[in-house]
Amino acid sequence: MTLQKLFLTFFGAGLSPKAPGTAGSLAALPVGAAIIYYLGIESLFMLTIAVTIIGIFEVNKYEKQTGTHDQSHIVIDEAVGMWLSLMIAYSTMITLSYPYIEILALVFSFAAFRLFDIWKPSTIGWIDREWKGGYGVMMDDVLAGIAAGLLTALLLMGVGKLF
Repeated sequence: MTLQKLFLTFFGAGLSPKAPGTAGSLAALPVGAAIIYYLGIESLFMLTIAVTIIGIFEVNKYEKQTGTHDQSHIVIDEAVGMWLSLMIAYSTMITLSYPYIEILALVFSFAAFRLFDIWKPSTIGWIDREWKGGYGVMMDDVLAGIAAGLLTALLLMGVGKLF
């Protein structure tokens, strides 16, 4: 496997025969959580920016090579979206204190990201349909990740009101 394909499939997660987007998101979740835990949220933020920029260029090159757009095995965009959702969830989580909040933050950020990534409401869907190349592949997931993070923040705060 080439370095490009390893990157675009998020270390092969996108090669899953069923639900490659979900597999890519699920693979990115513990990576993002570990980076936050061991290196800090700032490190994950910088990595997310770098992977987004590199992803745009690599997707453009890959699409030129293959003549196809947004292949299902390309899941580096899901990794970026998942990390954005996770960072917003984490930023909210550290302001709250109740049992199992860490697990809820992980579960909610994953579920909310998959919801927005599959559903593609509003501007997310417009970007997915109208923007071509690497920008289109990456940016709908960037927006889905931000929307998912905000929804997760609201859910965590709502659950916090119960405790």
